[in-house]
Amino acid sequence: MKNSLSSLQPTEVWSHFEKLCAIPRPSGHLEKVTRYVADFGRSLGLETQMDAVGNVLIRKPATPGMENRRPVVLQAHLDMVPQNDSHVPHNFEIDPICPYVDGEWVKAQGTTLGADNGIGLSSICAVLESKTLRHGPIEALFTQDEETGMTGAKGLTPGFLKGEILLNTDSEQENEIYVGCAGGVNIKATFRYRDEPVDLGPDEAYVSYALTISGLKGGHSGIDIHLERGNANKLLFHFLKEAVRNHKVRLSSVSGGNMRNAIPREATATVVLPLQEEAALLSSVETYAQEMSAEYTRVEENLSFQAEKVDMPLTWIPAPVQDDLINAIVACHDGVLRRVPGAPDMIETSSNLAIVQSAKDEINVLFLARSSNEKMKMYLVSMIESVFALAGAKVETTGNYPGWQSDLYSPFLQLAKKVHVDTLGVEPQVMIIHAGLECGIIGEKYPDMEMISFGPTLRHPHSPDEKVEIASVGRFWKFLTALLENIPEKG
Repeated sequence: MKNSLSSLQPTEVWSHFEKLCAIPRPSGHLEKVTRYVADFGRSLGLETQMDAVGNVLIRKPATPGMENRRPVVLQAHLDMVPQNDSHVPHNFEIDPICPYVDGEWVKAQGTTLGADNGIGLSSICAVLESKTLRHGPIEALFTQDEETGMTGAKGLTPGFLKGEILLNTDSEQENEIYVGCAGGVNIKATFRYRDEPVDLGPDEAYVSYALTISGLKGGHSGIDIHLERGNANKLLFHFLKEAVRNHKVRLSSVSGGNMRNAIPREATATVVLPLQEEAALLSSVETYAQEMSAEYTRVEENLSFQAEKVDMPLTWIPAPVQDDLINAIVACHDGVLRRVPGAPDMIETSSNLAIVQSAKDEINVLFLARSSNEKMKMYLVSMIESVFALAGAKVETTGNYPGWQSDLYSPFLQLAKKVHVDTLGVEPQVMIIHAGLECGIIGEKYPDMEMISFGPTLRHPHSPDEKVEIASVGRFWKFLTALLENIPEKG
């Protein structure tokens, strides 16, 4: 294992990625990386702009003899998903990512790596910096907060871009060219109530425990949703339902998950119960842990369910609200809902029960629903909304973004496939990805722009297991640069 990436090929990409890892850039905190990219463009003497929402646009003129090629937009997002192992203290707003080489992969020490979309971002910087690459006019577009709602893409204004072709670098499997993606929408269910003082009664002793599910793999709620990994929120609430029924448990607080597009890896509930039920509860925890381990034996090797005695809380959730919350979460849909009819290897519609978080006098439950079929997306929204409305929660949707579908017979797609074969000797698969890409939103603003998405091989983005295959980065770079050299002439 070695920490330096300086010896990896292509050095022009890896050197930029190593610098990028030193710049904190979690979603919502992009001031430093935005300034870094803008300063980089200006240091090269290139036209550099920033729009009202913080997107950075850098224009590089064509190399001599290539001025008549169609102008190209190279696009990547600036932010990364902040996830770390519970035993690894990391403040994503100030601490750098610590990448290292592990065999054929680059990983990070206990955190997300940020190769999503940092490798694409780094490759674009390498194109801007190159003095040898032949290309037509290039616009490099770096967008804000893709991971938390595609803020940058939504904030683009018509006319900001001049390019006719967009190459999105946010895909995560080499030898695949993506021409479509799922749309998505956030669903938020809110239970409001008045916290009740813990009423222990005069005749019985009580104890309090923190029940924690941890050690799950989590992952990207689009790309990894078909892997049937455990959802910490779902698993915890299945146990809470039985604990309320069998051990007279009262729920005081709950916290599970922290990102709408990451499968939750950990969840904790603080509960109060009669002392006489303590031994039975601890026995149930042990039994449930064994059952989960057996159920997920090939999927979640490090799954853990623990009960830790804690100080008695001052308040708990009113019993009717507690019961409605538990029943709704147990009943709601999570995971794959439907695969593409006629194409069972492709996921069409899914949901991620991403966050359950109690605060003073309210509990918020957040989902991200995805589908490449708009009707099915809204059908799923209606399903989840109905469950929580029946439970007495207020339900609202936000951040709706469209799916994307390019022309499967476009001349540019055919060119890209040919360049891929000529450059790498492999016929690429033309795919639709279940994750969300910014192409659909940008395409609404620039309907005549042709778009494809491609990238190197990443595994398990949005989790601390994220890694990028070193050799695939070289092949990605080779294809990207060859494609730029072969962009056709205008009109």
